[in-house]
Amino acid sequence: MRNKTYLLIGLVVLFIAYAGWTFADTLTPYVDIQAAKVSEKTVQVKGLLDKAAPPPVQEGDYFVFPLTDEQGGKMTVRYKGVKPDQFDEAYHIVAVGNFRDGAFFADRLLIKCPSKYETQKGKK
Repeated sequence: MRNKTYLLIGLVVLFIAYAGWTFADTLTPYVDIQAAKVSEKTVQVKGLLDKAAPPPVQEGDYFVFPLTDEQGGKMTVRYKGVKPDQFDEAYHIVAVGNFRDGAFFADRLLIKCPSKYETQKGKK
């Protein structure tokens, strides 16, 4: 009976360790542009549209735009898709992807637009 108890405890511990390792592997950290350029993993970069750089364009399957972060880092983002709704009103842009071949290739874009919150704030 004692051996079965140890076996059960061992299996539970292995399951918890495996679940923790799998969960930790799925987390996508926020980094600045400098860290994104050297990271080999998928990361999230929060920044603003760089108004001093050339304007956003659609190049075939990619929507391409310049991004700058709070530390002054700059990079070109290549998002496979079309220009997101409310992109022009964006307060912050979060690009999720990885840096390669001189640009940040984003799988997802999260557009932070304060205008929708301002209208809700006025209703209170």
